[in-house]
Amino acid sequence: MNQKLKGAFNDEMNIAKKYYATKQFTLCFKHLERAHILAQKYVIPHTLSHWWMLKVGLTTADKKEIAGQCTRIVASILFSRLWVPVGNTGGSNVSALKKMPIPDDLKTLLKD
Repeated sequence: MNQKLKGAFNDEMNIAKKYYATKQFTLCFKHLERAHILAQKYVIPHTLSHWWMLKVGLTTADKKEIAGQCTRIVASILFSRLWVPVGNTGGSNVSALKKMPIPDDLKTLLKD
């Protein structure tokens, strides 16, 4: 992960953690989704984004999110370096296999 991409990922994660700390879980999750898009091809940050999504699911008692993130954490460890559905936001509200459009402001970070 190049420094620019790593910085953007860390920024999104830090914003998400601030929202998590203030119990603003919808905003937290939006930034976790953005972090996920940036991290998909890198095992540790990809898994970390899913871990935090799981934390949100546990905190909000969202059974669908909890179940979805448990399987996605395993998949992120096994498949990040092999294949990912580009642009997928990583939440259990979308298919884990669905390619999705990348937000314009993140596209330039992912070109390399």
